[in-house]
Amino acid sequence: MPGEFDLIREYFEAATGPREDVLLGIGDDCALLRPPPGQILAVTSDTLVSGRHFAPDADPESLGHKALAVNLSDLAAMGARPAWASLCLTLPAADRDWLAAFMRGFAALAGRFDVSLVGGDTTRGPLAISLTLHGLLAPDQALRRDAARPGDALYVTGTLGDAGLALRLRQAGRPVPRVLAQRLDRPEPRVEIGRRLAGYARCAIDISDGLAADLGHVCARSGAGAVLEAARLPLSPPVRAHVAGRGDWGLPLSAGDDYELLFSVPPERQAAFERDSADWEVAVSRIGHIEAGSGVRLRQADGQCVEEIGGGYDHFSE
Repeated sequence: MPGEFDLIREYFEAATGPREDVLLGIGDDCALLRPPPGQILAVTSDTLVSGRHFAPDADPESLGHKALAVNLSDLAAMGARPAWASLCLTLPAADRDWLAAFMRGFAALAGRFDVSLVGGDTTRGPLAISLTLHGLLAPDQALRRDAARPGDALYVTGTLGDAGLALRLRQAGRPVPRVLAQRLDRPEPRVEIGRRLAGYARCAIDISDGLAADLGHVCARSGAGAVLEAARLPLSPPVRAHVAGRGDWGLPLSAGDDYELLFSVPPERQAAFERDSADWEVAVSRIGHIEAGSGVRLRQADGQCVEEIGGGYDHFSE
């Protein structure tokens, strides 16, 4: 069985391409990194645990992709450019086939976004994946959660509820359409859109815990409230059919794992933003607005408001 340092040499040292700002990468006690002048660091971490965030028999190549994608999504929400990653793996055994597939998924996505793997740790135990990702941005371009203001329009990228529907179908033992499975297993981080939002958006957040819950975080940090328009929520055909058939708005509002970007744009920039984003490769939908007050409300198609909607994923809720 290969040892820890054999695994490092075989699977991690050359997993990603070099960057000029990496002075020393894997192989020493610390990585040595050189941020460009005038840039600040955006740092995010995420942990995926077997049996909680993914099934024990999940495809390892998809896990490698998703472990990086969920962190890239956080950088996208801040408007940052990805740079360096540190990966910690807890493994039940040194399974070469599993590691090779995992690193294929990880490295393919890292190559797309010029991410360099510069360090981490491997240890033995129940399967868990922890990643820390560093990004770079100008100090005045960070899209903070506490910056939304009454009168801002709310927008979201892509469609809502696809990953949640895929998970429900999979848990019920029913076939999962490929397009939904991709949204759950291999989410596409909106990194380029996050960087394009500079100059338009005031704040942003990625939708990992559900639209209502994550918008609630924005409202709480910004000291404001929000109204969502049910008729404007962008839904894929399978999710639209589910909502129409069951009246289940909880799927697009609270299911989570979408990793789309939710952001606010002030009134004076809305016309320019809608004009300039019309031909982006990912659709952007206006879904509501920020208002004075607190909490998140849902305005239904008949004009009635559901007060204080919430919910979403919480690791420690009952």
